[in-house]
Amino acid sequence: MGLSRVRAVFFDLDNTLIDTAGASRRGMLEVVKLLQSKYHYKEEAEIICDKVQVKLSKECFHPYSTCITDVRTSHWEEAIQETKGGADNRKLAEECYFLWKSTRLQHMTLAEDVKAMLTELRKEVRLLLLTNGDRQTQREKIEACACQSYFDAIVVGGEQKEEKPAPSIFYHCCDLLGVQPGDCVMVGDTLETDIQGGLNAGLKATVWINRSGRAPPTPSPVPHYMVSSVLELPALLQSIDCKVSMSV
Repeated sequence: MGLSRVRAVFFDLDNTLIDTAGASRRGMLEVVKLLQSKYHYKEEAEIICDKVQVKLSKECFHPYSTCITDVRTSHWEEAIQETKGGADNRKLAEECYFLWKSTRLQHMTLAEDVKAMLTELRKEVRLLLLTNGDRQTQREKIEACACQSYFDAIVVGGEQKEEKPAPSIFYHCCDLLGVQPGDCVMVGDTLETDIQGGLNAGLKATVWINRSGRAPPTPSPVPHYMVSSVLELPALLQSIDCKVSMSV
């Protein structure tokens, strides 16, 4: 790590600044209620939602050739077909998908303490939001949590040639802010993308948000720092800058 002070912080979005996993669970619960009350699915309702969750976790598609709405409606259609059999039911699949999606977006919010932290940090350093994922999906989340005003720039992986952990997207972020990789810190919850990407690009530091407190699996990228909440970041940045002052 270089001897310059931190000039910029890159934040991941999902499960770093907003509780995407929690919002998704709430969406699934609404779909379970719908399937049980309106369509009289009993235990099948939860099985269908579990199957969709697995399909979401394995999702892989080219952002320029695929419509995310079609992809995710198909997840629901397949899960219903696999569980209930019978004819394909696209209409029900669409109903489930849009209920899950709208509920999820309603619960994607920036907590007040996170807003306050970002506001204070931005007085000292430049802030950038760096999120992987499909353009439409990520832009809808950004809109839903109304986080645009807290950042100097926003970069969505699905709009770039490469996503995290490719160094190129980090260099693009540096160019947008007019800083060097050695001036920047990456903060995120995913070792394989956020932390590995920050290491690949030679950033000053990487900070892993590890809510569970469990040790990282081996082998995996090793972050410079680990915290249990993004709210611990301001104190950590102060200590990083203190080390620089002492070194100088």
